[in-house]
Amino acid sequence: NNSTFRQGPNQYFFTIDSRTIQRLEVLRGSASTRYGSDAMGGALLATPIDPAMRLGARRWQVHPRGMLRSGTADGELGGRAQLDLAYRDKLGFFGGIGYRDVGLLRTGGPIYSPKTGQQVHVPVFQPDGVTQRGTGFKELTADARLVWQASDRVRLTLAYYDYRQTDAPRTDRCPPSTAPQTDCLVYDEQYRTLVYTAVDLRDGPAFAETLRFTVNYQNQHERRTFHSGVASSYSTLGRDDVYTGGTGLAARTKEWGPENKLRFAVSYGLDAYYDTIASKAWNVYPNVGIVSPQTRGQYLDGGRYLTSGLWTTAHLRIHERLELRGGVRGAFVYANAAGDPATRSLAVDRRFGVAVGGAGASLKLREGVRWLVNVDQGYRAPNMDDLTSRQQTGAGFQGENPNLKPEHSLALETGVRVDLPRVELALFGFQTYIRDLIARGPLDPSQCPPGSGDIGCGNSKNPYVLTNLDGRSALRGFDGAVRLFLPQGFGARATIAYAWGDGPNVVAGVTPTRLPLSRVPPLNGTIELSWRHAAGFYTAAALRWARLQDRLALADNGDQRIPKGGTPGFAVVDLRAGYRWQPHILVAAVLENLANAPYRYHGSSVNGPGRSLNILLEFGY
Repeated sequence: NNSTFRQGPNQYFFTIDSRTIQRLEVLRGSASTRYGSDAMGGALLATPIDPAMRLGARRWQVHPRGMLRSGTADGELGGRAQLDLAYRDKLGFFGGIGYRDVGLLRTGGPIYSPKTGQQVHVPVFQPDGVTQRGTGFKELTADARLVWQASDRVRLTLAYYDYRQTDAPRTDRCPPSTAPQTDCLVYDEQYRTLVYTAVDLRDGPAFAETLRFTVNYQNQHERRTFHSGVASSYSTLGRDDVYTGGTGLAARTKEWGPENKLRFAVSYGLDAYYDTIASKAWNVYPNVGIVSPQTRGQYLDGGRYLTSGLWTTAHLRIHERLELRGGVRGAFVYANAAGDPATRSLAVDRRFGVAVGGAGASLKLREGVRWLVNVDQGYRAPNMDDLTSRQQTGAGFQGENPNLKPEHSLALETGVRVDLPRVELALFGFQTYIRDLIARGPLDPSQCPPGSGDIGCGNSKNPYVLTNLDGRSALRGFDGAVRLFLPQGFGARATIAYAWGDGPNVVAGVTPTRLPLSRVPPLNGTIELSWRHAAGFYTAAALRWARLQDRLALADNGDQRIPKGGTPGFAVVDLRAGYRWQPHILVAAVLENLANAPYRYHGSSVNGPGRSLNILLEFGY
């Protein structure tokens, strides 16, 4: 994360190349104790692929691999070439280059408002009624990871990851549903570059049996063009760069206590990340060759943001049946940016200090069955997006609030995990209370700030300003997953999830006093039946489904991406088949959306793909 991440930052998580990830973990509840401010709602941990460095008869090991992927719904064509190189088990390299060219996405057709029966205006379709304008992009990725096993105890890593996305229109504004069809907002450049080095130590002294120290640098770069007017006679350019330097230390003590009776260990560490922001904007009149700089960009230029913390967690295991955990974190956040009088942008100079903690227990009911209980505090300090940004969101214009307070949460959850030879199951229920939740409140159009540029506050149907809700918000629900390992290579699995949230009405003194929280997903789930053969063949049939979501927040009701009355439910069937000759060849095919059903996930501006065929080929040794 960095300090300019907005609500629902899928755009930025997309800059992690999935083909470089070894595993993806989801931390439930609040992860603020371990990972800080932005982990209030949990955390996604993306672990990269390491060089194999297998110890074999040959000194040098070379394992190249090529991948090719295509899809009919959007005309995608792309691939990746990678190399896994090692000298015995001492020195390893893993790296690759990938490219994708994705066209306009074809869907099963438009979706309709469950309240009015009218077609939803976002996205805008081409004349065929199934091809969505404002979709498609180009993508170039590169990565390199060098690992040196200096000794049995010391491991050094130097890593580089680069992501370059170009020509990516923003679907709900290319064109906007209520503006001329020539208007279009395009992300010309969406780049992310990450470089870091890490030192891992093991078998150290008792107070630091394992230790990891990292130093990293990251640059997030965006360049946007908003074309406005007939034949693009007027454009607004925006360019934002966030430069982040960071460091982290994580250590774990040895385990103390009598074996199989009482085992105790402590983990501890620190982290700090410092952002500097460069944000500019220009008005461009190509017909007359005039470029006019604006006094501010999407963010206040020269902004600085520090997030840091010290943390410790303890782990106690009693007789292999009961495990207890607990931890605390002390955090400090600093935000600073100079104001811009021309646009009535106030200066920011804020400091936030907070302490949070958490505890949990896991009880073994029988072999392979555990009951878990967790209680975690969380917090989220306002970032530079909250404090300084002015932008057009799906709900409308959003203005900044330099006086926002941090959000605080208390998450309670309990559940059961089953891990048996034939059955894997996880079922959890949760309740989260959030104090001072940051939400969008209505802004009087007469209070629109000057110098809005392409964000169009004065022309926006629904201008908003960020504010803290006065009181306590609640989010509760359950989720579960079950997997069955059946005889003869057959298997089945299913998931289900439901969330319900409400909070104080953002407009004080108005009935009703409480409203649903924004963009909470409806009841949804999946079902899959599969078969695998020892020779490498597999096939599967899957159902994805969701119910209607008609519990809408104030901002949701004004969001062009959400149909009047809510997002309709759907059921989509996919078929999969493939063959894997390990480790040389993988041939995989997915027949997606077999019934060509029109559907959309709640809050998205893009309808899902229509009936389509996706093919993946991998080959190497």
